[in-house]
Amino acid sequence: MRYVDPPKRPMATHVKQSLSHASQALGVRDPLPIMGSLIDRTFSRPDDDASYADNRLTPGAVPFEPSFSEAEPDTLRFTIEPLGPGASPVARRDEATREMRRLIAPLFGRDALHWFDSRSEEWRGMSGLGWMSYGAWFGSAFDEDGLYAAKIYYELSPSQIDALSPGLSRLTRQVMAEMPGLMPIFTSIGCKRDTGSQRVTFMHRGPLVLAALGPLMNRLGIGHQLPSLMRIVGVALGGRFELPPGGVLVGLRDTPEGVEMKLEVLLAALPDLPGRFLDLLRLGLAERPRQVAALERWLSAFGVDDANEQGHFSVLSVRVTPRSQARISLYVRPIEFEMRDTLDETRESM
Repeated sequence: MRYVDPPKRPMATHVKQSLSHASQALGVRDPLPIMGSLIDRTFSRPDDDASYADNRLTPGAVPFEPSFSEAEPDTLRFTIEPLGPGASPVARRDEATREMRRLIAPLFGRDALHWFDSRSEEWRGMSGLGWMSYGAWFGSAFDEDGLYAAKIYYELSPSQIDALSPGLSRLTRQVMAEMPGLMPIFTSIGCKRDTGSQRVTFMHRGPLVLAALGPLMNRLGIGHQLPSLMRIVGVALGGRFELPPGGVLVGLRDTPEGVEMKLEVLLAALPDLPGRFLDLLRLGLAERPRQVAALERWLSAFGVDDANEQGHFSVLSVRVTPRSQARISLYVRPIEFEMRDTLDETRESM
């Protein structure tokens, strides 16, 4: 009897299974009726296709990144790099833009669509087509009522700073003057049911000692939150307060409370992420038991409970505002979507 290999399945099958399981575990609306078609287009190749690993969102893994937010603990959030391997940056940008516009008008209203169109005009047009690297990413969040938020991440060049809203443009230039090592790399535009917001994210060139953020945070009116930020990061990283080159992003946006700063630690860039990272993160949240319980539910929903076995954590994000102490977000690369071994095997056989 001749053995026949089982038919290969598109990666979309696994992404959909992960989201369906997570939505049931978290008690939120299944995202697939809204997001299924984009997932099918993005992950249409077979599940063993090593080319998935070649992406800018989650290098070495399938470009599907779920995340937990302490500020929104009961939502199912995930980001993807649209259209899969081989798509051009322009195609990804256009696809993510169409998806935003497709969802905003019927679900959030015409006023929300008008606001998004005004904020995104510079990035939807013909400018900058030659320099783009990946184009855009698309993020969404779901709660018990359905789509809670949609977000697009556009690449940002320094020449586009003036196209930001006047307040965000001034903030961006102020940050660059205060810390010349910060270089703007993308802007994210998000819409929720009743509000919208835009953030600029910078990459820090060179290593960063966390205490060096103090003067900038003082200038922005959030210097008093530096100790809470350093405590969360220091505990989770086992006493590390210096981040290596290419290991940190800084995001800024205006909120009703004032400027919000979002520090993103790119965990893959750390040479010595503690083996007990997850336990240390729990320890840092010990004074907030409800948030710890929410994190546990989220980890269970994605089958992640150990940093070295059931999942690979990609980003630890910490946000502060003038009124809010450090709150975390955690971005994960589920182990079943790792492609690095497959990519290495492919290269060895070439």
